[in-house]
Parts: sequence; structure tokens; C-alpha cells
Amino acid sequence: MLKRLRKLRCYFLTLSSVILAALIFNFCFSKTEGFLLFNQFHPNWLDVFFKYVTNLGDGLVSIVAAVILLLLRKKKKAMTLTLAYIYSGLLIQIAKRIFHAPRPKYYFEQMMFQYGHFVDGVRMHDQNSFPSGHTASAFAMATVLVLVFKKKNISLFCLFMAILIGYSRIYLAQHFLIDVIFGAIAGICCALISYHQVYDLKLFRSAKVNKRYKKLKLAARVNSI
Repeated sequence: MLKRLRKLRCYFLTLSSVILAALIFNFCFSKTEGFLLFNQFHPNWLDVFFKYVTNLGDGLVSIVAAVILLLLRKKKKAMTLTLAYIYSGLLIQIAKRIFHAPRPKYYFEQMMFQYGHFVDGVRMHDQNSFPSGHTASAFAMATVLVLVFKKKNISLFCLFMAILIGYSRIYLAQHFLIDVIFGAIAGICCALISYHQVYDLKLFRSAKVNKRYKKLKLAARVNSI
């Protein structure tokens, strides 16, 4: 996997820089200040845009993508994406129930603070804000696709889309920046673990590889007699 990471240093360096910048920003401002700074610009067209873009971080998108890869006979790629989705989903749900952090709407209500912009048609939640599940799913899928497809020209596009989905969660007042940061980190880590399991530890072998492996094993037995 290290060899693969070196080839994708542009993606991971950019990704690390974005996360580091977000962490620095988060430490420089309070939760409320940071949220408001990210939500100063709310034209109608962006409301509509982010209302739909945020759905790309839904777990169903990862499942559909995995099914498409399976239909295209990209079994190892489909397995990697499926595992990344499962791991990130489990990790996020456990963390949500441990921290049980309030969402922006409920948080501001408790502070008696009037936040004036909620997008019509978006269902608002009260609890389980930390970390962001949509962001974790988006970064898990983006990182898996970059790892399994040996095409450098898709890496920045995948990263851009993942960042866009992460930002949409703040824009739609569903999460704070810290939720998005740790959601992204969780998704990336789960993607790397899944890739390592499938491609390095040979957790999954295709039928052709299994047949070849059995032949080699049989040949080794014959030679040893």
C-alpha cells in the first residue's frame, strides 16, 4: 500500500493540507463563530445546489456504486468500497452515541441564539451531530476510488466532491466544522484499512486467482513427493 500512497502523494498531500487548515480554523474560532463564518453567503441557487449535493454523501450512493462495480466485474474494487462503507458507518454510529452532541439548530435554541437561515425541504435533526456520517461516507468513497483506479486525473475531482459534500453539511445547518473534520478523517482511515485488507492481505480473491492459487498449491505438493 505504501507504494500506492507514494504514487498518490498529490491527493494525500492536498487532503492533509485541507484537513490541517480546517483544524487550525476550528481552533481559532468558537463553534458558533466558525459556523456563522461558513454561513454568511446564502443565495437561493446555492440552497438548491447544496440541498441535492449533500445526498451524494448518503450511504445509499456508496451501495449503488459498489453494485455497479460488481456488475462491471470489478469485484475487488466493489469489496473495498463496501468494506469502507461498513467500517465508516459502524465507527460513526458508535461515536455519535458516545458523544451525543447537539446539532446546530438545537444547539442554538439552547443558547437562545437566533440563526436565521434554514433551507426549505431539509429535515433538521437535534442530536448526534459528532461526527458527520455523510462526510465520512463521501471521503471513504472518494479515497477508495482514488486508490483502486490508477488514474491520477480523477483524484482531485474525487477530493473536490468530498469537500463539497462536507461543506454542504455545514451550509445546511446539519453539522459544525468539527463534525465534518472528524467525519472526513474517519472516512479516509476506513478507506485505507479496507484497501489494505483487500489488496495487501488478500482478504478477497477472484475466482481466477483462487483457481490459479489451487493449481500452484497442487503443483507444489506434487513436486514435494
